[in-house]
Amino acid sequence: MSRDDHKRVAILISGGGSNMLRLVEDMAGDHPARPVLVASNDPTAAGLRRAADLGIETAAVDHRPFGKDRAAFEAALQARLIQSAPDIVCLAGFMRILTAPFVDGWRGRMLNIHPSLLPKYRGLNTHGRAIAAGDAEAGCTVHEVTAELDDGPILGQARVPILPDDDAETLAARVLVQEHRLYPAVLRRFAAGCTDPLTLT
Repeated sequence: MSRDDHKRVAILISGGGSNMLRLVEDMAGDHPARPVLVASNDPTAAGLRRAADLGIETAAVDHRPFGKDRAAFEAALQARLIQSAPDIVCLAGFMRILTAPFVDGWRGRMLNIHPSLLPKYRGLNTHGRAIAAGDAEAGCTVHEVTAELDDGPILGQARVPILPDDDAETLAARVLVQEHRLYPAVLRRFAAGCTDPLTLT
């Protein structure tokens, strides 16, 4: 595969970027994609420095100056994404809810990882909610992003048992290990044109 044949991937983060790092590390060798941008809504996000240290172009589009004007923030974010011309956009701990017009512009090209076995527990506090419900297992899901929160076609899931002494923190730590396995595996398949759901055990 020549360099020009690789899919171009932009990754959006809000914090340390641990999933971003796993994606970037995997995009080498025979991988059908390459990272072209890591962007954040928080200029202080530690993941920006980590990406820069790996030689990846970075950008900060701070949401705070836009106040409640989500459309203006998203216009600025869209303009920055267009500069890097990605084929695929990966949300990796990006803590902003995107509007339907923005998402629709990337339909079929935007992925997200969510720390639950969707369709269960959309939104926040997924691990605590799974424990409170008495579930036997938890996990994570990679899905295509649609206008509905934590919805869209499921591309992959990984499962972990919920142990008797688990709290939200211990469960989250074990699920994160699986996130770091699942997201790179799904992106590799997606960039090669495969959208069949993947299940990791």
